[in-house]
Parts: sequence; structure tokens; C-alpha cells
Amino acid sequence: MSTHDFDLDAPDARALWEGMYAAAGGRWSGRPNDALVRAVQDLAPGTALDLGCGEGGDVVWLASRGWRATGADVSPTALARGAARAAAAGLADRARFEEHDLGASLPAGAFDLVAASFLHSFAHLDRDDVLRRAAGLVAPGGSLVVVGHVTVPPWGGAAHAERHVDLPAPAEVREVLAPATAGWQVLREELLQREVEGPDGQRAAVADGVLHLRRPA
Repeated sequence: MSTHDFDLDAPDARALWEGMYAAAGGRWSGRPNDALVRAVQDLAPGTALDLGCGEGGDVVWLASRGWRATGADVSPTALARGAARAAAAGLADRARFEEHDLGASLPAGAFDLVAASFLHSFAHLDRDDVLRRAAGLVAPGGSLVVVGHVTVPPWGGAAHAERHVDLPAPAEVREVLAPATAGWQVLREELLQREVEGPDGQRAAVADGVLHLRRPA
């Protein structure tokens, strides 16, 4: 039996992720992802796009650092929470949120930073295609940062395996992106270890992959 409090067998991505966010008053801490912070903290602020932004922790952090940040997600509930968090922080003029099923559409424009953190989906998502299209949104001289699970804790493994959720290492992500990023500079390609806590208080070590590419100016 699944330990999830939402329907992993929802008919589409919007129903699944909206169900997940609507089932709880808040899913995440509101803090930015450590791997993303480590990758971009020394970049000069510009325009940023966060794909699969969830409740907007990374978007709000980027806005607080001077970026004009856009978050895209398929869940209206998550987006509303992100917008409320930005407004409460006095950053509504620097953080915006757009509803997109990333398999069908991405925000328009060119961005100095495009980030995709933990863009894995129990619902069908051609992640490789999304990331290649995302590379096309990076402005000359800009960065593409992909952070993803490479391993998951024991209590999450069954759901990921049953639904064939892809958990590629950074080198595999780089290969997937190669057709769209020929000539780009690899600034970071690494595995980061961290400890996570499960629903019953158990703890486990997991690995996250980070790939940071820079498009030539």
C-alpha cells in the first residue's frame, strides 16, 4: 500500500500534482534547495526561470538575491502559495508564477538562468524533451542548472520503480542535453550526498546530481 496521501494513479500531471499540494497545507519548508544555492550563489542576478517550482522556495530566494524570477508549475495550489510567499516577503514585483504543464508548454522569453530542480514526475513526463527545450530558453552567456535525484530512500523506491521515474546521473543528463548544448561550458557536474527523514522518522542517505552548463555569450 502506498504511504502517499494523494493519488499516484491520477489521470494526468495536473491532477496528480494538484492533488498532492491540495492534500496538505504546505509540502516543503520554503527554503531554497541547497544544491541550487551552491550552484548559482555567485552568479550576477538577471532573469531566472525555475521549472517545476512547486511552492516557490527557489523563486523567492532568487528574487531576494536580486533576480527577476519566474516560477512555472502545473499545480495552481502550489503557485498560489509561491505567490503568497513572495508577497509576504515584499518580493511580488520580482517574483512571478505561471501555470504550465511542462510537457506541453514553457514560459516565453530568454533567461539568464534556467533551473530545473528535482523535475521528476510520477505522471508521464518526457523529462529529456523538457530539458532540451529549456536549454533553448537560456540567453547567451546564461546558465542552465539541473538538480535531480540519483538515488531515493528505501521508502520511496517502490513508487519510483513502479512508475519508471528516471533518476539519471549528471553525466547522463549532459548526454541527453548534448544536441541542444553543443559548445556549452560545463561549470559543475557532481553528486551531492544528503540525509533525509522518512514518514516514520527513519533516516537514510541519498545522492543528488548537479549539472551546471553555461551557454557561450
